[in-house]
Amino acid sequence: MNCEEYLARDPSLVPIARQEEAVWINSRLLPYDMTKGISELVVSDADIADAAARLVRFAAFFRRAFPETEETQGIIESPLRPIPAMQRALSETYGADIPGRLYLKMDSHLAVAGSIKARGGIYEVLKHAEALAVDAGLITVRDDYAKFAEMKDFFSKYMIQVGSTGNLALSIGVVGAALGFRVRVHMSADAKQWKKELLRARGVEVVEYDDDFARAVREGRRASAVDPMSYFVDDERSRDLFMGYTVAGARLQNQLEEMNIPVDADHPLVVYIPAGIGGSPGGVSYGLRRIYGDDVHAFFVEPATCPSVLLGIATQAFEGVSVHDFGISGRTEADGLAVPCPSGFVTRLMTNQAAGIFTAIDAKLYDYLRLLDESEGIRIEPSSCAAFVGPLNLLRLPAAQAYCAAHGLTPQRLAASTQIAWATGGGFVPNEMWTAYLATYQ
Repeated sequence: MNCEEYLARDPSLVPIARQEEAVWINSRLLPYDMTKGISELVVSDADIADAAARLVRFAAFFRRAFPETEETQGIIESPLRPIPAMQRALSETYGADIPGRLYLKMDSHLAVAGSIKARGGIYEVLKHAEALAVDAGLITVRDDYAKFAEMKDFFSKYMIQVGSTGNLALSIGVVGAALGFRVRVHMSADAKQWKKELLRARGVEVVEYDDDFARAVREGRRASAVDPMSYFVDDERSRDLFMGYTVAGARLQNQLEEMNIPVDADHPLVVYIPAGIGGSPGGVSYGLRRIYGDDVHAFFVEPATCPSVLLGIATQAFEGVSVHDFGISGRTEADGLAVPCPSGFVTRLMTNQAAGIFTAIDAKLYDYLRLLDESEGIRIEPSSCAAFVGPLNLLRLPAAQAYCAAHGLTPQRLAASTQIAWATGGGFVPNEMWTAYLATYQ
């Protein structure tokens, strides 16, 4: 099916094809009880618990290899911070009503990798390392995993490869090198130079392509396939990456309970997560929905010039559709979201789970970045700032208003809601880059 046929079948895609700031509401969203049994066949509660337990086992390694995790006993987790000044600034600047309380989930400041990819990317490397070490008889799951800090000679025989626009490469490169793996990352033209330099400083081999993310993944997959000692972290297809992200659901639940923030029908949770290929927002929202069911409303956010996950779900072509098919460039200042084709695994799983997807204009990302810096003294990457378009437009765009009406998000309930903008990256940005970011599009 071509672009014109897609648009004729689904007119809600017209503003998306025009690359406007818009929202696409997922008409295939089903009540949680109707999807639970089907989704359990792919990822069950037991699977998520197994992933959470693996991360706990590796806490001893992180305390030893990354002293910055000592304060959290080796658990890599980010703060949940109320941002009332940013909420007021957004409302006053754009004349918008943002109900409830707005929070920032600061995966931008996750230890070790400084992005949400510390959840999925690091988890997949840890699972692979554990399997190798257990198979070699070097450790059992009952042992002290601090031993992994002493296995560099063993892991140096093996290579890990990945295709990335930047943040996934950072997470895999940093933890892979710390374990002793040889790491090779295949990076697209969208990747920032400072990320490449940081990886090389950690001893990671960086292969650059004057092309988009799809080419980097394709070349990485091909290179890894011919080396029996190489393992490829496949961002387009990986279930293990997804599993790492799902653990965020229970982690956030604990934080909300510690802060005495209720989540139920009268106190809904609305979450906005930037999407590249779809793995991180898909896994996080899936984990949250397993806990809160229909009381959580999970929206993704994508650049208007690269709405690949939106198109994958909306057209039901999944990984078979590209933004280029709609005459959209795929180029964006939100480098971590510059992915022209989505994950087929994630778009299929999210077809009945995601509430909808907002699109953000590049220039506004820097406006949000400056507002957050000025109002709260917090700095996150431009791609992370895409999350703010969600709470800003929830009650401004007619389609989003209709979603609220259809799902019982009455003014009273929204006034008692918790809204979370999920910051996906920014912790490792060099100071000189902040100067450039703050001056962009001014």
